[in-house]
Amino acid sequence: MTHGLVHGGPDASGAAPHDFSTNGNAMGACPAVLAALREADAAHYPDPRYTALRDRLAGFHGVAPERIVIAASASEFIHRISAAVAQGGARTAWLPAHSYGDYERAARAWGLQVLRAPAPFDAAGLRWCCEPSSPLGQPQADLVAHAQGEGGPCVLDMAYEPLRLEGRPSLGAAQRDRVWQMWTPNKAMGLTGIRAAYAIAPLDAVGSSLMERLDLLAPSWPLGTHGVGLLEIWTGNEAQRWLAQSLDTLREWKALQRAVCASLGWECLPGDANFFCARTDEPYPRVATALRAQGIKLRDCASFGLPGHVRLGVLPPASQQALKQGWTSAARSPEHPS
Repeated sequence: MTHGLVHGGPDASGAAPHDFSTNGNAMGACPAVLAALREADAAHYPDPRYTALRDRLAGFHGVAPERIVIAASASEFIHRISAAVAQGGARTAWLPAHSYGDYERAARAWGLQVLRAPAPFDAAGLRWCCEPSSPLGQPQADLVAHAQGEGGPCVLDMAYEPLRLEGRPSLGAAQRDRVWQMWTPNKAMGLTGIRAAYAIAPLDAVGSSLMERLDLLAPSWPLGTHGVGLLEIWTGNEAQRWLAQSLDTLREWKALQRAVCASLGWECLPGDANFFCARTDEPYPRVATALRAQGIKLRDCASFGLPGHVRLGVLPPASQQALKQGWTSAARSPEHPS
């Protein structure tokens, strides 16, 4: 936990053997990216303008290179664009009803008043969207209205689009051209420890004062050699084939995991991504310590505004069985009577 912000993942005891609390690809690290990381030349700085990388990312998405903004991570870009719009005179930031905590944290750090759905978004100086959404993994109901409407910059967090297991995106290519797209492929590549991201600017943002401020606010060399390697290989055929194959397996594992949760008496919420939320029969905080002692960790959703729920990344069947056995044992212990 940093500055009061709740995250999943490793804690003071290290990484949990059965860590449902994060949403990386449970198939593990992409072999093509691992090979590139082993061969990376970390003895030299990358090109400070990332010219070849920006060209490669632009070609992958079918956009002009000048629309690509390199970022150290999604969180770094969230803070940078919040700062940039605040410098431009914005006073408010609009957020979905449930969303990633860094949106709000960055807004408050730069003095932006936070508005949450169902508050109207039309007059907001900065708007945050996410699909599949966090933490629910669901479509964002008002996303088309954001893309078609006017107002301050709208950023669409695409973190989970590469890990979409069901459904279809709400926006077509022309609608995406009207919003900022924020991409973080490290989750899809199974390498969340490599911090690397990028954004695609809307067509009408190219050459704007906002783009100039984003460039001025960027740290020197936001990406090291290994981040460059991950983003380069992510765009290649080998990595994309591996990702497509992994999604087939994750779909099977997700169906099994939802059945395991239902067998525990949990109410599983719908979702399109490689994770979902569930209302548990026993409040997770009461059994979290006992579960962690068995190598199991979930993501409590109270910080998302969903008390009584947990978010679970899809894990292999062996981890699912460990969860079933561990939860049953912890919930029935004398310290935690049902």
